[in-house]
Amino acid sequence: MAGEIMNTRNIVLVGFMGTGKTTVGRLLSEQTGMPLVDMDSMIEERAGKSITNIFAQDGEPYFRELEREMVKELATQSGQVVSTGGGIVLNPDNISDFEKTGLVVCLLADAETVLDRVRHDSSRPLLAGDKEAKIAELLKTRKPLYEAITHCIDTSGRPSPEPTAMEIIVLYKTNNP
Repeated sequence: MAGEIMNTRNIVLVGFMGTGKTTVGRLLSEQTGMPLVDMDSMIEERAGKSITNIFAQDGEPYFRELEREMVKELATQSGQVVSTGGGIVLNPDNISDFEKTGLVVCLLADAETVLDRVRHDSSRPLLAGDKEAKIAELLKTRKPLYEAITHCIDTSGRPSPEPTAMEIIVLYKTNNP
C-alpha cells in the first residue's frame, strides 16, 4: 500500500501544538503517497512572513482570517494530508468544511507531553512568556473543542509517531463513504 494514493479523500490532522500533526503528517504522506500540506507553512509563504510576525504585526484575528480562507480552499481539494494549526478548532466552520471532503483526526496530548515537545521552540507566538502556564490555559479552553471531533488519538507517552500514523491509515480505510 505504501506509495499509492488510497482514494481521493483528504486526511486532516487537527490538535494542539506539539501533539504530532506535522510529524505524523509526514509519515502519512510517505505511506500513502498523498502530498502533505502544512497550513501554517502555506500561510507564512503567502503572507511573506512568519506566523510569529503575523501575530505581532497584524494580530491573531487577522491570522484566523487567513487560516479560514485557506480552510475553504483546501476543503475543495482532495487526495492530500493536511496538517492544520492548533487553533483551527476555534471556528467550528473549519472542522465542518474539512469533514465534507476528508477524514478529520484530532491528535491529543497532555500538558506535560506538549511542554516536553515544545519547550525549546521559540516560534509559537501563543506561548510567549511562561510556556507551562500558557499551555495549561490554552489546553483547558480548547480541550472540549478537540474532544468534540469524532476521531481522536492520544499521542501522550507514545515513543514514536509510527503507531499513530498506522492507526490513522486504518481509520482512513474503514471510514470511507
